[in-house]
Amino acid sequence: MKLRNLLIAAAIAVLPMSAHAEQKLADFKLADRIKAKLDAGQKLDIYVSFHDVSNEFAPFIKAGVERGGKELDVNANFVGPVGSDADGQISEIETLMGKMDGLAISSVSTDALAPVIDRVLAAGIPVVTYNTDNPDSKRLAFAGQDLVQSGVEAGKLMGKVLDGKGKVMITTIDAAAQWSLDREKGAREGLKEFPGIEVVSTLNTGTDPQKIYSSIENAMLGDPSITGILSLECCSTPAAGEWAARNGQTGKLKIVGFDLLDQTVDLVSNGNIQATIDQAPEKQGFAAVDLLVKFLRGAPIDNLDTGVGVYTQENIAEIAKK
Repeated sequence: MKLRNLLIAAAIAVLPMSAHAEQKLADFKLADRIKAKLDAGQKLDIYVSFHDVSNEFAPFIKAGVERGGKELDVNANFVGPVGSDADGQISEIETLMGKMDGLAISSVSTDALAPVIDRVLAAGIPVVTYNTDNPDSKRLAFAGQDLVQSGVEAGKLMGKVLDGKGKVMITTIDAAAQWSLDREKGAREGLKEFPGIEVVSTLNTGTDPQKIYSSIENAMLGDPSITGILSLECCSTPAAGEWAARNGQTGKLKIVGFDLLDQTVDLVSNGNIQATIDQAPEKQGFAAVDLLVKFLRGAPIDNLDTGVGVYTQENIAEIAKK
């Protein structure tokens, strides 16, 4: 049976997101300096903090931020730590407090960043989250995928490409990061629907491309009984596909992952990866800017689900043509 018939026919599906009340500028105590800029018609300074600007996913987010700046006529600044460094992200945000007219943030850690978000809000600076939510904070709105639910969908997809039986290794470049914890929680929940599947381990590969590949290679050599790899992010997905291609495991080792890096698109096209899930990073970057600008210009804002795109060998040509 074709994979498309097993799960999804369309490239794009919208995931459920928790109910959330609209937020309005009239109900927010805006900092006097920002109010003065708005009254004077001055250009707004929007800062978008990403949890790791060295990540291969980051340039796609940055492209959306830059588009937001141009189309919405604001100064949109893409910032964040190199590596998943909560202290670095906190320090940078605190340094920018007097410059920001609005902050969008993808938190390295929910626990570490929630108090900082609340301090920024208390200073009269609007804050939204994107890509990685921070529901423990008082942030105004969130734009992105429901990370837990996208993990559930990935887990179900993994179960179906394995026909409900086998041994699965979960891979992630940062097992301690909040986005990874949320998505792994969902993935394990989705895999529970398949009692014939065992999750043997979670492999924390780190972010260096060579180390990601060698970590996967060593894990597969250590346990050749693994029949499925479920990657939680952009960068261990192509590494898993490349390992399968190099070791004659195409079609034997089933791989499900995330994002549409060029290498991933090629590996899906060649059948080395069975499916990859797009989370619309450029759209997320734009939405981060757009939500803040709308709010500051008086429009009500709410959570925005940027959806999930499922791509297999059957429909990956839609991406390859772009």
